[in-house]
Amino acid sequence: MHYSSWLVLVALFSGIVIGGGFVVILFFSVSRSRQAVQVSSNTVPDGVDQILDAMDSAGIVVDSSLNVVKATAKAFALALVSNARLTYPELIDIAQRVRRTGALVDEEVELQRGRFKDASVRVHVRASLLGSRFVVLLVEDRTEGYRLEAVRRDFVANISHELKTPIGAIGLLSEALHTAADDPEQVRMFADRLNAESLRIARLTQDIIELSRLQAVDAVANAERLEIDHIIAAAVDQNRVGADAHAIELVVGAPTGASVYGDSKLLVTAVDNLISNAIRYSPDGSRVGVGARVAEGVVEIAVTDQGEGIPEADQERIFERFFRVDQARSRTTGGTGLGLSIVKHAVQNHGGDVRVWSQPGMGSTFTIRLPEADEPAPALHGPAAATPSQGEQNQ
Repeated sequence: MHYSSWLVLVALFSGIVIGGGFVVILFFSVSRSRQAVQVSSNTVPDGVDQILDAMDSAGIVVDSSLNVVKATAKAFALALVSNARLTYPELIDIAQRVRRTGALVDEEVELQRGRFKDASVRVHVRASLLGSRFVVLLVEDRTEGYRLEAVRRDFVANISHELKTPIGAIGLLSEALHTAADDPEQVRMFADRLNAESLRIARLTQDIIELSRLQAVDAVANAERLEIDHIIAAAVDQNRVGADAHAIELVVGAPTGASVYGDSKLLVTAVDNLISNAIRYSPDGSRVGVGARVAEGVVEIAVTDQGEGIPEADQERIFERFFRVDQARSRTTGGTGLGLSIVKHAVQNHGGDVRVWSQPGMGSTFTIRLPEADEPAPALHGPAAATPSQGEQNQ
């Protein structure tokens, strides 16, 4: 009996020891699990959020897997972040370099934007490690500064050359008027030429102003939903008189009902420039076609002429400022060399692009491509949606 009591005590003691061991093991397991959770947490260190929000630059914080754990409103405004990931491969490369080397990265980067990747933004990026797990990127948009510098440089280089000819002609014509004061016929001839040169300077100045405005960042600040058929109709109406003067028939395609988001004046100007160019370089009595179509979410506006066509070697340069395929003819027809450049910038500001197909002797087709506007959200059900607003009734 005494022996059995000892066995019970030994068994009880063993159970207590084993149970205590399990408790200790469980405690350390829970403790380590909590530490692992803390290590893998995506919580940004205290104070970083407030610092990033107070800065002018767009701020982004990524973790070891390059997942975005913090992004400021400016980062989203510049489309640097999408679905908790960095949008541009250039930024991904910078973040990876910082993680790999631990060194600060400070450089200028050009990012391609827009649906067709035909426009770009210039940004200054500073990136460094934040603790042991995070990388912080500060992105400053410097596009406007680069654009203003480019406008200033090109203006000085180009306008001095372009104004030299008409200003010189005006000076010579003024002298000729003075010497021909006693000959009414000569006075009328020189006066007509003087008027033509002054109109040319006025057109050139207006185009320079328009192009400079288009290169501003906020050129399409107040975008609205626009019907493409209305844009085409307005541009065609502006060219009726010019077409009739040369017996050129304007043929307009069937309505598409397509819509885009943008600035009505800028888009009408772009289409108007293409139509006026087509009329200017088409033979009298020919036809100019204007039409639109929608394909895979892209609205295409095409303007086709029956002119002489553009050599293939010149097609890549025709959208440059002041570039003319035929210098003599452009001056005769009154072209400033800025019309297609205005078209290009107006379309790019709407996230689109412009293309050309042409063969000598077969005419040319210029095509504006714009992202189609998303379908409007379905109307709400119920009494509040049953009655259209006053603005909808007026439409």
